[in-house]
Amino acid sequence: HRRSEPPGMHGNGIHHVNVNGSLYPAKVKSRRQMWDVQPSEMANNTLNPIRAIVDGMKLTPNPDKPMIALSIGDPTVFGNLPTDDAVLQAMKDAIDSQKFNGYAPSVGYLQSRQAVANFYSCPEAPLQAEDVILTSGCSQAIELVINVFCNPGDNILVPCPGFSLYKTLAVSMGIKVKLYNLLPEKSWEIDLQHMESLIDERTSCLIVTNPSNPCGSVFKKEHLQKILKVASKHCVPILADEIYSDMVFPGCNSSSLASLSSDVPILSCGGLAKRWLVPGWRMGWILIHDRNNIFGSEIRQGLVKLSQRILGACTVVQGALESILNNTPERFYRDTISFLQSNSEICFNELSTVPGLNPVMPSGAMYLMVGIEMERFPDFKDDVDFTERLVTEQSVFCLPASAFEYPNFFRIVVTVPEEMMVEACIRIREFCQHYHRPPSSDCNDLDQ
Repeated sequence: HRRSEPPGMHGNGIHHVNVNGSLYPAKVKSRRQMWDVQPSEMANNTLNPIRAIVDGMKLTPNPDKPMIALSIGDPTVFGNLPTDDAVLQAMKDAIDSQKFNGYAPSVGYLQSRQAVANFYSCPEAPLQAEDVILTSGCSQAIELVINVFCNPGDNILVPCPGFSLYKTLAVSMGIKVKLYNLLPEKSWEIDLQHMESLIDERTSCLIVTNPSNPCGSVFKKEHLQKILKVASKHCVPILADEIYSDMVFPGCNSSSLASLSSDVPILSCGGLAKRWLVPGWRMGWILIHDRNNIFGSEIRQGLVKLSQRILGACTVVQGALESILNNTPERFYRDTISFLQSNSEICFNELSTVPGLNPVMPSGAMYLMVGIEMERFPDFKDDVDFTERLVTEQSVFCLPASAFEYPNFFRIVVTVPEEMMVEACIRIREFCQHYHRPPSSDCNDLDQ
């Protein structure tokens, strides 16, 4: 060998590799001259709209007033809404059994999937274990569904205002998001005409969130049937985000979308996070509601393959799942909903009489949206400015609805202790009274 070249390399820059006695010339790639490690396009295209807005806000509370955060969609933050003892006991038993320390099948243990199927099955939408895939939280369920339905260049229909994760996931995968409007004057029903106008040949999925984050709305049965009619007409499958299913106030009907569907196939996403008040346990699921074998084996197989990317949900929580679903007392669910309704009514009633604010009474979930008549608050340029100053002066943090691509509103989370909710409303009233400007007087307008 020449001294200047490594062994096995000849002067022509060709490696001679002996494989099964044959010689294969292979050109050596020119090596990089310097380090250049860049994040991928997918990483660069992953953007959380809430973080994008909140991180840009100057959030310095008034040091004379303790902070009240009405912005975080985590019911456990203040410690006033603990999960039920039966839920905790189920987890303790699962750990003590030492049966759930290894890998489970990527779609989840059969017994745990059967427990979810039994819990949600109804005559109009029957479920078996094979119709359930367990996921790492409802967020992963949503990701799997978008992944199984969509190719880069496809588009999905997403509610506006709506949960920001849909867009975060879709855009990072090269999927276009089309926003359909919800109507605050109709308790946030879908503008069906607008939604239908967005559908084209590349629309691969319609996302319906019911009950709603961020609106707290619950669609009536007749409205759900109209949504299904549009999906049926255009042959578009539905991702039903039903993480807040059954978290509805008394007197409101909460039908699952699948229970009303005769011909539209639906993948319903849910989980333990909100109804059982354990969002950190990361237990979600996909319920496969096929109709007329439209999904067939292909969509099912696609979901199984995608689930293998992270080898499934936490096995200890899976081990506790059957007991959690079967042994949580009805009283626990009732008490949670009663608290959320009471806080929602306090907040709605208080803010309804604040000049320049227009709250929309929710029917479920754990949120309430408040409209801001921005023309009455000329000191602020938008909802972000308004909520930022509310923190600076009153130490109350509400999420500006620009984070949901719906300006001139803010979202309140109603899971805080009652006395904090009352105090927050008092401070919001004080803030608005200070900055509110009545309409300019007009001699032709007798009301002014």
